[in-house]
Amino acid sequence: MLFNSFQFAFFLVFVLLLYYGLPRKFQGATLLSASLIFYTLWTPAYLILLLAEIGVNYALLRAMVRSQHRGPYLAAATLFTLGLLGYFKYTAMLLETLLPALSMDFGWGFPIPEVLLPLGISFYSFQLLGLSIDAYRGQLDEVPSLSRYALFVCFFPQLIAGPILRGSEFLPQLEHGGEPTWERSRRGLWLIAIGIGKKVIVADFLLAPFVDQVFQDYAPASSSFHWIALYSFAFQIYFDFSGYTDMARGIALLLGFELPMNFLEPYLSRNPSEFWRRWHKTLSRWLADYVYIPLGGNRHGRSRTYANLALTMLLGGLWHGADWTFVIWGGMHGLLLIIHRLIRPGGVERATPLSWRDAPKIFFFFNFVCLLWVFFRAPDLDFALRYFERLFTIADPVGWPHIQICIVGLCIALHFAERSFRVHALAIRNRLGQSWWGGLAEGGVLGALIGLAIMVGGVGGDFIYFQF
Repeated sequence: MLFNSFQFAFFLVFVLLLYYGLPRKFQGATLLSASLIFYTLWTPAYLILLLAEIGVNYALLRAMVRSQHRGPYLAAATLFTLGLLGYFKYTAMLLETLLPALSMDFGWGFPIPEVLLPLGISFYSFQLLGLSIDAYRGQLDEVPSLSRYALFVCFFPQLIAGPILRGSEFLPQLEHGGEPTWERSRRGLWLIAIGIGKKVIVADFLLAPFVDQVFQDYAPASSSFHWIALYSFAFQIYFDFSGYTDMARGIALLLGFELPMNFLEPYLSRNPSEFWRRWHKTLSRWLADYVYIPLGGNRHGRSRTYANLALTMLLGGLWHGADWTFVIWGGMHGLLLIIHRLIRPGGVERATPLSWRDAPKIFFFFNFVCLLWVFFRAPDLDFALRYFERLFTIADPVGWPHIQICIVGLCIALHFAERSFRVHALAIRNRLGQSWWGGLAEGGVLGALIGLAIMVGGVGGDFIYFQF
């Protein structure tokens, strides 16, 4: 069930009725049951895999906390979790890389198996592994019950595509139970409506058709079309993924839980370091805490720092997809981070407020990010190289896609408006809540967003990050 489908709307209403109608002591069991049913409705066969990962990792976690020698248990949990992730996600990539060489050298030939990727495995694997590492470091106050641990892993609002949760920020909430309030419910409804608008209206209706047309190689060899498709995809993937996160956070708020923000207007970044503090923040945090810092971070000189950055971003790219295009995408972002450290005057930069003087930096870095999105969107490396060639083709026989240019301009305006709304959201909600007409206007805006999404896009398409 997609969040933006009628089936999920009925599912959510039913869950909320049970959640609020049953005594508090049954709420955790209700959420766990709903989460397992939600996953079963996607891929019933892989529910067994999810339960196996939860059971094995929980047993290793309990044994680790009780033992004076925690290393072997962490190693076992890491090998088990990453082994399953590697088998399901990277087997085909590995065989496609090795088989041509083996066939040439030894005459070996094997069919490449088609392995269906379990939905959400990249996200819940990192969540399982992160909690095991926290326990190894002594940062887990107490081992949760099996049911609470299972709910931490498969909480249905964020099970499929994040945000990636830390035990320290979500397990205490599960222990105390959800605490719904009127203010949380209002925020939740706003986030759900905004998320549906981002996903269905902007990403699916306004951007996806043009992006699909150009990236599927139907379009004439026109540089203007390819540039506008590039910018369109940059906003498509942002509004698609941030729309999912908004809906996930909104649903959690209706249940009384706070999930972390995952996006902070990333295309207003002035440099690569700032971008990764704004884009997919929970993944960036996970890579920093569990990969970059354990490798040594920036504690062992410049050369080691640059190597750690490169390796971390290569792994981040590989996490996104089992193809060399994703490895290149991650590696190029690592290179940008290294260059930024080379040219930045010493010291760790501090976040400073945006101003109009930052416009040139934002413009140039945004274009770098967009160019790298080619590797992310292209089906293979050959297509990506041909796409770059078409970007810089001088001949432009079919003119400019004027309507799509206007849509990209609208997306830029929405990105700035989103920042303004976030900064002033509390004041706006408080002002609307002070009068009956304000509440009516608030309900009208929410209803209009959802109604327009239904009119223009039906239930929309799959979320892009579901493939990861």
